[in-house]
Amino acid sequence: MTKLDRLGRSLENLIELSRELQERGVGLVVLDQGIDTSTAVGRMFFQILGAIAEFEHALMSERTMDGLEAARARGRTGGQKPKLGPRQVKLAREMYDSGDYTVQQIADEFGSPAPPSTAT
Repeated sequence: MTKLDRLGRSLENLIELSRELQERGVGLVVLDQGIDTSTAVGRMFFQILGAIAEFEHALMSERTMDGLEAARARGRTGGQKPKLGPRQVKLAREMYDSGDYTVQQIADEFGSPAPPSTAT
């Protein structure tokens, strides 16, 4: 494989996978990082880099949670703003329920493409 962080997210998972491969007589080679688990030194580097990858993932998660918390404190809830206002949604629903308009016609009326699987 090319990068260790593509193999697993936790050190425990990586070590278990390495152990399973070793039991089957399979060595794991990580090309970008020069790791070969068929050697003692390679297994050590594998575990060290696995621990670092898990640490980096935990830091990213913490920063993401901190950022979301700060945004909520400023009144931001996240996500995209609705494409249509409540009045337009009501009108679009009435048009759809009437059966006189196709989904594509309704989408054209409100300036957005219709979802491909819902066109009638």
